[in-house]
Amino acid sequence: MAERLDEHFRGDVLNPHVWFPYYLPHWSSRAASRAVHTVGDGSLRLFIPPDQPLWCAESHPTPLRVSCVQSGARSGQQPFRTGLEVRSPEPDFRGYVPLYGRFSVRMRGVVTPRSMVAFWLSGFEEEPEQSGEICVAEIFGSTPHDVGMGVHRFRDPALREEFDPVTLPIDLATFHTYGVEWLPGSLAFSVDGVVVRRLAQAPAYPMQLMLGVFDFPDKGGPVAVPELVVSHVSGRPPVFGRVTGDRATNQESDCAAGTPGASGAQGM
Repeated sequence: MAERLDEHFRGDVLNPHVWFPYYLPHWSSRAASRAVHTVGDGSLRLFIPPDQPLWCAESHPTPLRVSCVQSGARSGQQPFRTGLEVRSPEPDFRGYVPLYGRFSVRMRGVVTPRSMVAFWLSGFEEEPEQSGEICVAEIFGSTPHDVGMGVHRFRDPALREEFDPVTLPIDLATFHTYGVEWLPGSLAFSVDGVVVRRLAQAPAYPMQLMLGVFDFPDKGGPVAVPELVVSHVSGRPPVFGRVTGDRATNQESDCAAGTPGASGAQGM
């Protein structure tokens, strides 16, 4: 597995050595969890067409449709209720599963009040308690200026639930860069190169990157085509022993930096 990630989505297919184009297929099947997506013009487009069926329709507590890619996969990850049984065992996939570092995604979304887009890191779960999540950006169409970020503890007794939205003057339909610097015992979240939230806790085990667009039919409203467009994903090893201010250190030179907005259940 590479120590660095610099994904610009060149070509017309996902890199199969890095990306797994299914959303937790062990709870259903690959066919039922395949991400609807295209790659071209230097971007990944994840979307949910009107006829896309529900994900885990027989077992998920609420209706859910999703298109998601992830950089790691392991059977049994992210159970969304007790008593679940793996239906389609999967071999471990370790495309990019880092422990600490600096991560950012340049993305934009088209959502309605019944959909959302998200970028997060999730525990690879070599042990069941290694299940925490670092949510870098979770944005609902109903509150498009609120960027949810923080930690979900799930089954990790060493973490505490600490997740809240940060209201920012951004336009979700234009590209912005969402990042996190993940160090032992600390997290620094940034938008467009500016740190907007810090936490004094962090998971202490390898995590995979996840990018997805979600639709919640039970919220009602017209059926649209929500989408998430990603032009760059960056992952860098950690730099220890450095004191940083409000300027994020996880952004690459081609990602916007400045004032945020200046630029153009587990398993849900």
